[in-house]
Amino acid sequence: MMRARPHELQPGTLRVISVRMNYLPAHAFFAKTLKNPQLGYISRYALGRDYHKLLRNRLKRLGEMIQEYCEGVDINFRPFVDSAPILERPLAAKAGIGWVGKHSLILNQEAGSWFFLGELLIDLPLPVDKPLEEQCGRCVACMTTCPTGAIVEPYVVDARRCISYLTIELESAIPEEFRPLMGNRIYGCDDCQMICPWNRFSQLTNEDDFSPRQKLHTPKLIELFQWDEPTFLKITEGSAIRRIGHLRWLRNISVALGNAPYEAQIIPLLESRLGMSDVLDEHIVWAVKQQLEKRGENAIEIQTSQQKRLIRAVEKGLPRDA
Repeated sequence: MMRARPHELQPGTLRVISVRMNYLPAHAFFAKTLKNPQLGYISRYALGRDYHKLLRNRLKRLGEMIQEYCEGVDINFRPFVDSAPILERPLAAKAGIGWVGKHSLILNQEAGSWFFLGELLIDLPLPVDKPLEEQCGRCVACMTTCPTGAIVEPYVVDARRCISYLTIELESAIPEEFRPLMGNRIYGCDDCQMICPWNRFSQLTNEDDFSPRQKLHTPKLIELFQWDEPTFLKITEGSAIRRIGHLRWLRNISVALGNAPYEAQIIPLLESRLGMSDVLDEHIVWAVKQQLEKRGENAIEIQTSQQKRLIRAVEKGLPRDA
């Protein structure tokens, strides 16, 4: 398996240099955003610029510096940042960056877990570092706080239940059983990191690129749902968020709007997006029902026959013209 054999990715590889880069911005407003159901919570790593290019360029520069230092010796190296099948967390653990926590993330006693990982594959026989001792002990805070119970046992995460997977990787409909548990999380989830005692020692980033973008910092759900595709693409340019696309963005926000307290403007706003795609329609119908129930009315009291037809079609899995 190539994941466990880096030399197959970069022929001649003798060592892997594992690095970390802090990304936690100052004034991240975790609690303020997560506790306000009218705001959209975006995982802290995605508030600024996409880290892949920045970290890869730093790794490339590191390789060049090693080449300059080893004057007269031809060095071959290759940087990786989520760009190939590499077991980055086990490598980081072997390199002594930290230990694998029960939430499966790398933890460091001086930096917590708010950092990105990257690797530089190189053909130099460098000294090998010693792994750190695991220091989670009996703590299971990350397991008990997970909204969907995705950490099914220590060090094992069921991706099918993980909100980060559901909001970012999953292209189809979000299982209905998880929608109420998602709250206002519209892109990723940080709960297991926020509760971790070791993150009291987290270090803030000094990278301006990781500073929160204004329109993504404590954003109102109602405003986010009104973005058309050109607006979405413009605001998320250079951001990790952009890769999920406009429809999945609306899908996630519609769930959050369904979980939000009742507001008269939410239902017509949701209904205004009906007809864009079958998957989005399913989530809008669900969200409208949640809002109607909070208003104290029966969920079938939708105003127009067209909307009734769309809702019946979505619920029964029928073609829209049925």
